[in-house]
Amino acid sequence: MVERKAIFITGGGSGIGRAVARRFAAEGWLVGIADIHPAGMAETAAALPPGSASLHQLDVRDREMWDMKLAEFVAASGGRMDVLFNNAGVACGGPFEHARKDEIDSVVDVNVRGMLYGANAAHPYLAATEGGCLLNMASASALYGSPGLAVYSATKYAIRGLSEALDVEWRSSGVKVRCLFPTFVDTPMLAAAPGSSEDSKRDRVLKSGATLTSVEEVADHAWKAVHDDRLHVLIGKGAKKLAFAARWKPKSLRNMVRG
Repeated sequence: MVERKAIFITGGGSGIGRAVARRFAAEGWLVGIADIHPAGMAETAAALPPGSASLHQLDVRDREMWDMKLAEFVAASGGRMDVLFNNAGVACGGPFEHARKDEIDSVVDVNVRGMLYGANAAHPYLAATEGGCLLNMASASALYGSPGLAVYSATKYAIRGLSEALDVEWRSSGVKVRCLFPTFVDTPMLAAAPGSSEDSKRDRVLKSGATLTSVEEVADHAWKAVHDDRLHVLIGKGAKKLAFAARWKPKSLRNMVRG
């Protein structure tokens, strides 16, 4: 009998987290759905095959809660954690000089501190599971800073740096590290720009001529990332073009972004 693999997903109550939960559950994995919102977790679980999910209400900013919830999940999985999908994130939009302190603190706390805590807490379980993988959610905003999303971009650059560092550090313990760089994804997080009277982030993205990536496409790349040997996983044509321009045509890219 083949032992069932297990993935723990933060931000699993909606958007990308829900799509990844469905993708891995369809492959027969046990899915740990972690989110700060119980209703969202329940909705995700209802969309999965019976018996394929465990629910863990988690505030990723709480380091002690990480220890508690991961222990719960590993007990439910029979002692294994094949993947931690460090996915939970928030954003604020608009001119940086208009950002309030509470908005900056919230984005940094969830997107950086929350992911640092998750990686730190999960390492013993990933190292104890053959082929264990830390899967971090970055963004195309970590390929070149996004005007109107300065705080968000800064946090995603931090996750890129974390992923690159741990890819080296954790090799000796057998833990793989992967980092996803999708272009703008059509999720509820893109619908509003807290603290800004301007258009929603979604409207600004569409007006710029950029395309939106579906959550299903991200989920497919997440599945492939766990089984491939690439650290940086570029998702969508926009991300690939941006990465190329940032490396080979930085001056042209800067001029284009400046308008």
